[in-house]
Amino acid sequence: MKVYFNLLVLLIVLGACERQGADRQSPPPQGEAAPEAMHSEANRTFEQLCQRFINDLWNLFPSWAISEGYYDVAEKLQVPDKGYRQHLMEFAQSYQYKFAALDKNQLSINSRSNLALIENFLRRLQWQYTDFMAYQWDPSLYNVSDAFALILNTNYAPLSQRLHTFSARMGQVPEYYQAAKAAISRPAAPQLELAIQQSRGSLEVFGEELEKTVKASQMPADAKKLFLQRLHDSRSAIQGYIDFLQNLQKKLTKSGNFHDFRIGEKLYEEKFQFDINIGMSAAKLYQRAIIEKQLTHDKMTRLADQLWPKYFPSNSPPRESLEKIRKLLNKLSQHHASKETFKKKVEQQIPELAAFVSEKNLLTLDKEKPLVVRTTPAYMQGFAVASINAPGPYHKNADTYYNVMPIETYSDQRAESLLREYNDYILQILNIHEAIPGHYTQLVYANQSPSILKAILGNTAMIEGWAVYAERMMLDAGYGNFSPELWLMYYKWNLRTITNTILDYEVQVKGIDQAQAMKLMVEDAFQQQAEAEGKWRRATLSQVQLTSYFAGFSDILALREELKKAMGNNFNLKGFHEMFLSYGSAPIPMIRQLMLADLAKQDNKFQ
Repeated sequence: MKVYFNLLVLLIVLGACERQGADRQSPPPQGEAAPEAMHSEANRTFEQLCQRFINDLWNLFPSWAISEGYYDVAEKLQVPDKGYRQHLMEFAQSYQYKFAALDKNQLSINSRSNLALIENFLRRLQWQYTDFMAYQWDPSLYNVSDAFALILNTNYAPLSQRLHTFSARMGQVPEYYQAAKAAISRPAAPQLELAIQQSRGSLEVFGEELEKTVKASQMPADAKKLFLQRLHDSRSAIQGYIDFLQNLQKKLTKSGNFHDFRIGEKLYEEKFQFDINIGMSAAKLYQRAIIEKQLTHDKMTRLADQLWPKYFPSNSPPRESLEKIRKLLNKLSQHHASKETFKKKVEQQIPELAAFVSEKNLLTLDKEKPLVVRTTPAYMQGFAVASINAPGPYHKNADTYYNVMPIETYSDQRAESLLREYNDYILQILNIHEAIPGHYTQLVYANQSPSILKAILGNTAMIEGWAVYAERMMLDAGYGNFSPELWLMYYKWNLRTITNTILDYEVQVKGIDQAQAMKLMVEDAFQQQAEAEGKWRRATLSQVQLTSYFAGFSDILALREELKKAMGNNFNLKGFHEMFLSYGSAPIPMIRQLMLADLAKQDNKFQ
């Protein structure tokens, strides 16, 4: 999972999401590659308005700016009070009016696609505060740690300068948490629990190591004194927020008056349209997933029939197909890393994946872009086993972090359950998804897109869909030598993608409980207990995001098949991949329009 979930959250997080970033510089121009766009008065007007929009955006969302690598606003920490929320609404309404005044018919197709992204963003931003209002019931949205960690750990400037920026920003932390406490009204229980957990993790960012760094630095004595005072005040503010949340948790547990974490059909469909943007309703995608689940069971049954004599030569297979599949999966799941070697195995597989992609000529990889496997920072834990933190477009060469949960710290029972889930077969597919040619590769390409808007206003279905597509594409290309064992495990993994959509819709709209959700995941999707428990928690913490995997994968696969049919002998897989990724993280229907337009200019050939 790419930590692109944070980009969805940032529209309501009021300054607490993360992607990696770096250079201090003005936002780059919004010019597109198409020559006609650069010579049109309408397009020039649009580009100028886009530039003003982005400048204002970063001043309103300085933490988001930092996550994209834009540090000119890094000293600012917006306080999430009522006045700020009103300012956000005025910003959205003002720019909605300005962009609506443009004549779309005079714009190039590239500019129209950027305009569609902006309009969706502005409508969504207003919806967040008038309808969804998670700022009242999701206290996990209030967390300052991510941007502070980036300032401290990213070498975008000398350490002394970064410490000065860190200090200035800390001056607003107490006010930030006072405003957070004032905004929260009857939170939902899962979000409250996560907020407490991650806020405790936040204290590490402001811990003893930072204090030692400041004392050992060349900062003037008065600046050190001010920094240490602000550090003390920030710790107190975070601890005060934790105490506030814990007291609220006790009170609401006693009364049972938590906000419902289920958002219901109306809000779910609205959020789905804003976030997924694939031209169908959430209900229709849910029905498609139900059908796909049965088709996947059928494929697994055929593989199980093939493999049964190899692994159980003396036993007759069970009559019930799901039980037969389960027994084979359990047998294969015994092959896994230890909890001490899990992270090392992840690291070892990355170069193997890169070599395969190059050997099969599937995609051009940039070997100069760093990928660092690390333990998930404490303030980010509690959501997913693995994730990616990618650099923003303002500093494309900064490290990309592959976050791996600290399984070595888990109890033996919990670790064994997770390790059986992420066994030697599944781990390879996980690394394809998260790293190469999945999230890591896609985000390197996104940062090269001539449209920065398609990088910063990215679509989650495209991002997660590409990672899921990459899994299937690699196996189709012969990764794993067409091993039936790997394919059986792939279908189990892909079944998780399908089940994510079913689970999310049934939890948020149909209101199933934990027991029903566990049955769906453990019995129908063959998931280990620990994985299913973690996914249940995630389904209570987020909405719609879990549908992005299946939605995006289905659309990308359909687009590839459409172009193969239309282009005939002119189609080649590498050309498709590189052209598809060149448009940044735009919604897939938008990429389809852009690809068709560009292919028409290129005589229906990839270049």
